[in-house]
Amino acid sequence: MSGERPSTPAELFDLSGRVALVTGGTRGLGHEIVLAFAAAGADIVVSSRKQEACEQVAEEVRALGREALPQACHVGSWEQVDALADAAFERFGRVDVLVNNAGIAPLYPDPLGLTEELWEKTMAVNVKGPYRLTAKVATRMAEGEGGSVINISSVGATLVRGDSLAYGAAKAGLNALTVGFAEAFGPKVRVNCIMCGPFATDISEHWDWDAFEHSARAFALRRAGQPPEIAGAALYFASNASSFTTGTILPVDGGQSSARPDSGDAGQFTSN
Repeated sequence: MSGERPSTPAELFDLSGRVALVTGGTRGLGHEIVLAFAAAGADIVVSSRKQEACEQVAEEVRALGREALPQACHVGSWEQVDALADAAFERFGRVDVLVNNAGIAPLYPDPLGLTEELWEKTMAVNVKGPYRLTAKVATRMAEGEGGSVINISSVGATLVRGDSLAYGAAKAGLNALTVGFAEAFGPKVRVNCIMCGPFATDISEHWDWDAFEHSARAFALRRAGQPPEIAGAALYFASNASSFTTGTILPVDGGQSSARPDSGDAGQFTSN
């Protein structure tokens, strides 16, 4: 699409005939994105570490009338990432939308308490994997009809705490990759990023909710997001609605990233 006007708003966000690959797609925000894309007409490559979980979500996609490929992958492994990309193209012949959603957010008591193993694992899942998968998939997108890459980052990239330094550095790196890949694969491939605030996913079960509610008083919306509230931003970036948008980092955080200076420890509440 290059400026032509769709006849209806529904057509603007329609994903019929497209294939989307979503990492971390079996739980939390990734699961919501999978279901939203399938409801909008896309066939889905569902990926996470456990094949059984991928199979279960693939059945949900099929129940919506779409095709699905369940494919387990540890995104910290380039070998597995390569196999995931190859499987997607072998099954569908194309990938139109890539969502780099898989992520980990480990905490540790103090900077010296961060082990080398945990540092490398955090970087591998949050930065190395998205780098390799984008390089593999977007290269083929650019050789074909183009496509859209969506990185799922976090306000933790900018609201960095002493006990989340590795996570903050990794997500800041993902933000940087967004801008760099947008230039590298333009004009046929758009690359954008959703910088998530706190969402009430399974990860939030481990939050100190009293502390969160205190911090959230500084947010404009004064609450955590609900997982379905990620769908609008994801559909925007995946569809023709964002045809003139690339290299963009969009906060979807209830106002957390623009909160008052007294927002306290809000940066510890991550979503992926």
